[in-house]
Amino acid sequence: MNSSENRQKELLTKRAESIKSMFGSIAGVYDFLNALLSLNFDKSWRKYAAKVSGIKPDAKVLDVCTGTGDQAISYSKLLNGNGLVVGSDYCHDMLKYGLPKIKKRRLDNKIKLVEADTLRLPFRDNSFEISTVAFGIRNVADLEEGIKEMIRVIGPNGKVVILEFSQPTNFLFKKIYFFYFTRILPMIGRLISKSEVDAYSYLPQSVLAFPDRLNLKKKMELCGLEDVMFFTRTLGIVTIHIGKKPANP
Repeated sequence: MNSSENRQKELLTKRAESIKSMFGSIAGVYDFLNALLSLNFDKSWRKYAAKVSGIKPDAKVLDVCTGTGDQAISYSKLLNGNGLVVGSDYCHDMLKYGLPKIKKRRLDNKIKLVEADTLRLPFRDNSFEISTVAFGIRNVADLEEGIKEMIRVIGPNGKVVILEFSQPTNFLFKKIYFFYFTRILPMIGRLISKSEVDAYSYLPQSVLAFPDRLNLKKKMELCGLEDVMFFTRTLGIVTIHIGKKPANP
């Protein structure tokens, strides 16, 4: 590995550790703020993403960047006794808050949580039918490598499902939404989280820097997925992208 590659690896590692620390600092209020700041739409977005994924009742699903497990819970509700969701996250504090929530719902027979980095998933090739991520791939230090890992662990014809914030297309609504998203949301987030790390200023900054829905579709295709489609929700605030792993990759 040359010096340039070493520097890139150091930068990615530093960024990953910084993001892990940031999410650890807000883990205790993460669920509450998700509901408050999304006006409780986040639950319907996750539910819709699981629904349109074409999940089978006995599927094995991997939910990367699972946080406190909300997306894993949405998928688990569509499974029978033979199905399983594995939720992985590299932030221990997030998983710590997710585990009692899963047990309280008596879903610990359908959901297993694992501490793992999305860029180095500890699963064999072709282990799952679906790999999914909700509001997390934006935080992975290397977007393309994160998508490739999600592809690696699913079998042929398996699906990668990405639910992520996007930018509304309606001009008037975009103006109103961006004012809320860049001014009001960070202020509320700071007041409630009381975190030393300004996670809720990072949120709009990271969304605005993230590829738009068409460019994300292209990236997914470049990573090896085919038949990539997307669904927008709530006037374009979020988009669900779904791509299929080729039968003969």
